[in-house]
Amino acid sequence: MEDLENLETLNINFTEYKTRLNNKFRNRVPYQSATPGIVFSFIPGTVVELLVKVGDKVGYGDELLVLDAMKMKNRILAHWAGTVTKIMVNPGDRIPKGTVLLEIGQ
Repeated sequence: MEDLENLETLNINFTEYKTRLNNKFRNRVPYQSATPGIVFSFIPGTVVELLVKVGDKVGYGDELLVLDAMKMKNRILAHWAGTVTKIMVNPGDRIPKGTVLLEIGQ
């Protein structure tokens, strides 16, 4: 039989499980969501077209720019509503994955 007294409670999506947790799991750094308002490139590619300019108001899901990657035109969408405060790229720029494309402020 298992030693049921050493089991701890783990909550995943509002469901509780009894399990053993190791020290690495107990001491992990908690997840932090991405910095709101900063839009990163999720793949390397070439900026084809900017669809917004500084000062434009954008809503969640609005198209911001077109990124050509692997012969596909990817439309980068806003994940935050606000006003475009900075644009760090220009059409024709070749960018690596993880590049900051633009910032959206409140």
